[in-house]
Amino acid sequence: MPRVVTGRFRGTILQAPEGDKTRPTTDKVKEALFSIIQSYVPDSEFLDLFAGSGQIGIEALSRGAKRVTLVERSGQAASIIAKNISKIRMEGSDEIRFHKKSTAQALELLGQAGEKFDIIFMDPPYKDVPQRLEETAKYIHDFDMLSPEGMLIVEHDKDCEMPEEIGGLKCVRSCSYGLTVITFFKV
Repeated sequence: MPRVVTGRFRGTILQAPEGDKTRPTTDKVKEALFSIIQSYVPDSEFLDLFAGSGQIGIEALSRGAKRVTLVERSGQAASIIAKNISKIRMEGSDEIRFHKKSTAQALELLGQAGEKFDIIFMDPPYKDVPQRLEETAKYIHDFDMLSPEGMLIVEHDKDCEMPEEIGGLKCVRSCSYGLTVITFFKV
């Protein structure tokens, strides 16, 4: 079971969807990710795409993000996200929002509303990473969705090659954790 590592919800055990349709980020990878971005999280606008259980966004909120937006289209995962938001007693809060939509639908909606994010994290099914990255980068570019110092972070497997540049975003760093890689893009 995923847990909140640190911050105001530290130690909270979160639920995760059963089965193999989602693949929760391991605690090891999550801790490494937040170690890298720890100075960017406080007061940030954080977007968690393909949110699964919502654990990455909830961790960001626990560590001081100003607002977190979770996006997940799976009905089972949406139910788990609602339970996890309730578990941290944040239901109805302006600090955390959830969109039960496809990533494309949510990015269109957020982009048309003029939303900007400091951190966009995406963890699609590994086999879909190239297609989903291309689609997400296009929305980010077309709607100017990243703040000037913002970053797009992609979790993927070690066999997935990341482009040096996509949709006006440049690859600035990749970190490997066994079979999992986290790649960072900036404007």
